Amino acid sequence: MPDPAHRVVIIGGGFGGLYAAQHLRTARVQVTLLDKRNYHLFQPLLYQVATGALSPANIASPLRAILRRHLNTTVLLGEVRDIDAVARQVILPWGQVPYDTLIVAAGARDQYFGHDDWARFAVGLKSIEEATETRRRLLLAFEAAECEADAEKRAALLTFVVVGAGPTGVEMAGSIGELALYTLRRNFRSIDPAQAKILLVEGGDRVLSTFPPELSSKAEAALKRQGVTVCTGVMVTDITAEGVSLKAGDRAEWVSARTVLWAAGVRASRLGEVLRDAAGAELDRTGRVVVQPDLTVRGHPEILVIGDLANDSHSTGKPLPGVAQVAMQQGKYAALLIRARLGGDTTGPFKYVDKGNMATIGRAAAVADLGWLQLSGYLAWWAWLLIHIVYLIHFENRILVLWQWAWNYWTRNRSARLITGGPTSESGAAAP
Repeated sequence: MPDPAHRVVIIGGGFGGLYAAQHLRTARVQVTLLDKRNYHLFQPLLYQVATGALSPANIASPLRAILRRHLNTTVLLGEVRDIDAVARQVILPWGQVPYDTLIVAAGARDQYFGHDDWARFAVGLKSIEEATETRRRLLLAFEAAECEADAEKRAALLTFVVVGAGPTGVEMAGSIGELALYTLRRNFRSIDPAQAKILLVEGGDRVLSTFPPELSSKAEAALKRQGVTVCTGVMVTDITAEGVSLKAGDRAEWVSARTVLWAAGVRASRLGEVLRDAAGAELDRTGRVVVQPDLTVRGHPEILVIGDLANDSHSTGKPLPGVAQVAMQQGKYAALLIRARLGGDTTGPFKYVDKGNMATIGRAAAVADLGWLQLSGYLAWWAWLLIHIVYLIHFENRILVLWQWAWNYWTRNRSARLITGGPTSESGAAAP
């Protein structure tokens, strides 16, 4: 039976928090997992929800169901308000949860680089709510264009701007291209969806800057085949409900677009600031907590920070990327560290093992950098499919997603093209 004398509290049910809880299943501890949502979300596939390829339930699983056989684990729903590092308590709206060891895996949010007002016009892609809102805006844009007689207004409705050409932006732009070129073909009578203009805007000199240059070039070529216009070396200077202002060197340009999507950067959860105030944690410029080699907060060995909230540069000499595999490995390490401490042992510092990066651009098109091997095209796409199926948490989710992908591949149909939530005009036409 678990030893209630040692209480482990985990904040966040993402990859890091969930992996920590799973690897503490047989430890003599009492685990409490706190999250403001009742499900674990497979974030890498959010863009497929946003473009109608998958439904939210395909990529999310209830935390209680995942951990139902973990008899030493309690799942509680609530948003953390504060942390008392002296009394060792986590403060929630309905009370306090005491801890002996605290694991903070609160993730990240969208970064608008000092222009938070842009968030109204350029939705990000960090949650199911944002994914379904993106889907609503995309589909309503086509619906509004079908009803619009003015050619200039129709062109603005059929212009889509994706800001940021990292993996999320590339996957999103490619998926919109596939939606316009193939899925919506012959669905409308007044417009040709294939005439949609898709702009992928990147301030750097190439897409997928963390990949080798040759894979970036192949990804850009695949995007162009999907009807995407890639704009590198271009900065966004303003975003409104009517479009975006772009600047490339000394040249400025205004693009009329009713749908702008944001994939340009992330900042840490506000719990980084909570840890700074409560435990004196050091933060970097994006709000991440600068951790020790064992992922603890300086001066507080009982507090570990993992995943997107942690700035860990000890493994590679630079901060680790905010990707799922980092959070998974850190979650497992945090559990091993706790086990070692309870047994009177010590562990070495956390060492990250980079298993490679992948990005998919569309049907049978992807790039993969595995370190020892670089893949592109059909083979990389199959590798991407396999890895994402393996890491989906629940068996039924794997079956559902595999079936949906097979159906989408053969028919080019996206059955989850549902417009839900948000405002519409009185006539039922779009109000994007």
